[in-house]
Amino acid sequence: MLDIQNLTVHYDKILALSKVSLRVAPGQIVSLVGANGAGKTTLLRTISGLVSPSEGSIRLDDEAITGLPSNTRVVRGIAQVPEGRGLFGILSVEDNLLLGAYTRRDSEIADDLEAIYTRFPILREKRHDYAGTLSGGQQQMVAVGRALMSRPRLLLLDEPSMGLAPIIVDEIFAVIRELNESGTTIFLVEQNARLALKNSHYTYALENGTISTHGPSTDLLDDPAIQAAYLGG
Repeated sequence: MLDIQNLTVHYDKILALSKVSLRVAPGQIVSLVGANGAGKTTLLRTISGLVSPSEGSIRLDDEAITGLPSNTRVVRGIAQVPEGRGLFGILSVEDNLLLGAYTRRDSEIADDLEAIYTRFPILREKRHDYAGTLSGGQQQMVAVGRALMSRPRLLLLDEPSMGLAPIIVDEIFAVIRELNESGTTIFLVEQNARLALKNSHYTYALENGTISTHGPSTDLLDDPAIQAAYLGG
């Protein structure tokens, strides 16, 4: 579904990503692990069209999207849940969710909103509350729900566990697995490498802007180099 080849990104003269190549197959959860500053968020923002690459290509379903604006990529089926959630705190929960459907003109938006409330019942209770008054876990639910309102085929998740209590992390990752089982392909960026490896089919490790290793997640869990670098082994 997603094919990235030799992607290079600069911020002015600073090299952020260097010749990154990776693939995400339809129906998979593919994770990207790496230390802070490795370039993980930059890669997601480049896939979303928020950052322009210096060179390389991005293809979705074998169609080049490298030069497309971000809103067109949403229409093509890509949605991102950003690090820090990126909600509009002074808008209601429901208004934040509806913003996820801004590219749509179909008649099923209300049905999809109802599906979000069914998936996250607490959001139905708080749908008129300001998003900024919610707990961290509830805000993450809104961020995921907002992305789902665009009906993505490829969901990009940037550090979904950040700042959340373990019980809420378990709940969020249960939803991620459920979404994947229902047909959504997921590209997951997660600093908690053990969590990422246990909840994905395939994993890439990013180090100083380059892919250092990759393979089936179950194999990398037992890889001594991955254990030493990311799992405290």
